[in-house]
Formats: sequence, structure tokens, C-alpha cells
Amino acid sequence: MRYQPIDPKLFEYNRNNLVKLMKPESVAVLQPADQYPRNGDQYFPYRQQSDLFYLTGIEQEKTVLLMAPGFSNKQFREALFILKPDKKLETWEGHKLTKQEARELSGIENVFWLEDFEIVLREVLLDSKNFYLNVNEYVKFVTEVPERNHRLAGEFREKYPLQHYERLAPLMKQLRQIKSEPEIDLIRHACKITNKAFGRVMKTIKPGMKEYEVEAEITGEFIRSGANGHGYAPIVASGKSACMLHYIDNDKTCNDGDLVLMDFGAEYANYTADMSRTIPVNGKFTPRQKACYDAVLDVFKQAREMMVPGNTIDKVNKAVTGLMEKKMIQLGLFTKEEVEKQDKESPLYVNYYMHGVSHPLGLDVHDVGSKYEPFKAGMVVTCEPGLYIEEENMGIRIENDILITDDGPVDLMIDIPIETDEIEAAMRHA
Repeated sequence: MRYQPIDPKLFEYNRNNLVKLMKPESVAVLQPADQYPRNGDQYFPYRQQSDLFYLTGIEQEKTVLLMAPGFSNKQFREALFILKPDKKLETWEGHKLTKQEARELSGIENVFWLEDFEIVLREVLLDSKNFYLNVNEYVKFVTEVPERNHRLAGEFREKYPLQHYERLAPLMKQLRQIKSEPEIDLIRHACKITNKAFGRVMKTIKPGMKEYEVEAEITGEFIRSGANGHGYAPIVASGKSACMLHYIDNDKTCNDGDLVLMDFGAEYANYTADMSRTIPVNGKFTPRQKACYDAVLDVFKQAREMMVPGNTIDKVNKAVTGLMEKKMIQLGLFTKEEVEKQDKESPLYVNYYMHGVSHPLGLDVHDVGSKYEPFKAGMVVTCEPGLYIEEENMGIRIENDILITDDGPVDLMIDIPIETDEIEAAMRHA
């Protein structure tokens, strides 16, 4: 692994908290991410399933966690199942964990080979009432390819039809949305690497560069800094491309006079940062660009202050919509009179601002949590208002990562240049 070793006490703490939420006489099984075929005999780079990593710290494929805290046989109350090292396999793919290495990473004493999982599970289930299964319940995510936890949930139901099944996802959501200090430190480090990459972009970008050349500068800095890579597909969108929210082609030319919107974040130890910045390709904002940028920045600063315990993403979204509408009027995109006459089902602001201002952040860029759930100390969320004026070939988004605390919001990216004069100065001295 590229990151510094994580103290296994973090994963022990996470497992202990999960046990407190489980019903008596219960079993929970967490499956790893699949190895996804790319083409020919190649796989996509492997990334562990977030819940399994959260509870074990194990990156290796084909790892299964079984938790049965009330089971009579103590060695199966918390058991990890891993691939059995094989000389031929290791010759081709590299080192596989020994039992002792798995113990040291996870803090789980009872480690078995994967081939023993089925018989151990059967033994544990015969003496249990509830079977917790884990599936991805992210509300906006629909995939044609069911992930491993989802597939095996169906298989378990066929094999053990008389078990009482429970959903593990609500428990994991409750745990993961409140970040512990070690997790916050990992996110801070991901933000630090992201800052370094942004600094490199401001030094190297120039008119005529391709968007993918900008992406290469970001990726190179991530690799040099020990990040896993990108926490999500990076957006480098110049000119009109910035008006497409999830533009990831990154193949256009960055032209003199255009703005380039970048949305990227380093993933470090599987925890991701998420940052958006918009800068002038030639290093100097035009008066119109600066007016639009400053309008978004002002709303960003106001929205950031709303991220306090008791508020919700939904409430912040509604407040920001009103703020952005006023800014659009000031910028001449439409008039107050036109707003009064607009179709309430198709408000004018949607033509220029069409996304929410925040989402939870952590092991996933769109982490577990709900926009209706009140903020609590320990949550980490994004703050990202935007303005997209296609007829002016301009898209602007400003985004930082915010830690919710009882003493007010803490901007984890406070050291990253955000004011127009800071950006211009950094680019001028490149």
C-alpha cells in the first residue's frame, strides 16, 4: 500500500460500535468488492468495498468478514477469511497476506482461509436468529451489474430460507457518517495532496494545453504524494464544457480567455477529498468572469456558515437557491419581474444552477448519509455552489470540504487558494 499504516485500533473501534447496534443472537457477513474485468485478460485496478475496509483495513481481494458477537464459540465471534497464499499465484500477482499480516492490519485475531468460510457460516447460523446482509443502498445509484454483496444476499436467502434477515446498510450509515479523529486526519491528508495538485496546475496551465494535459499534472502529483489515485473521475472542463456537470472526456483545448473548471480529489488510504476550482486559462480573470466568480464565492461563504449541527443539506440547498437567484438577477441573467412571472415548475435559476450544494464525504465521494438528516459533529460534507452560463461559454463551481463541529464549520481546504487575487497571484508567479 502507498499510504502510511493505519493503527488497527481504528478498525477495532469501528467493529465494536457495529456490535453495539446489532440485535442479540445475530450474524453479519460483509463481502469484498469484485475484481471487475476490463478487457481480454485484464482487470480494472482493484479497490476494496468501503464497508469492509471500514471494519477491517484489509485491501486484498476475496476477503470476507463474519461477525457473530454472541456466538458460543469465541473464535467465530469475529472472524476474517482470506485467500490462502499460493506460490504460483504470487509469482504472477505478487504477495498475498499471511494470517499474521491480516491480524496486524485488522486487529482481528481469528483469521481463516477463505475455503473454510461456508462451513463456519453454517455452524454460526444454526445457533443464531438474525442474519445481517449488506447491499449498496445509495439512493441515486442504479447499476445493471449487481455487486458481490447484492448477488450473495440472494444466494444466502436460497441456502438459508428460514433465517430472519436484517439490513446492515442502515447500521453502517449510522456509523460511517460520523468520522472519528483518525478518519478526519486521513481526509485532511487527502485534502493536502489535492492542494499540492492544484498548485501544480496553476504553475503549468497555459493557453493551448489540452484538458488531459492538465489532468496529467494532477494525476502525477497524486502519485508522487502517495495517494491511491483519484477518488472519482476528474473533471477538467474548459469553456462551454464546464456547463456539463459530469464532463469527464477532458479532451478539449484550453483556450486563451476561457475559464477552466476543475473538480478533482485525491484518495488517500481510501478516504477521498473533493474539490472544485475555476481558474482563467491565461491567468487573468476578465471583469465579467470575476463578477460571476465572486458571486459564486460569496454564496459559497454564506453556505459554509450554514453547515452547523441541526441544519440539513436540504435546508442549505433551499437557502442557496434563493441566494443564487438574487446573484443571477444582479448579473443580468434575468430580471426580478421575470422571476415574479416565471413558471413555478420551471424556475429561471435552473437554467444556470441545477445541482445541490452539498453531499456527505468520506470513504466514498458521495458518502453515506441523507440530505434530510440533521448535521452532527463529526460529519464531513462538501460545499459547492455553481453558476453555468452556456451562452457565455462559462461554468464556475467552487467546492471545499467542511467538517461539522459543535463550535462551527471547519473548512478542511482553508489553505487552498480560492479568492480571485490569490489565484491570479499564484498563476502570475508560476
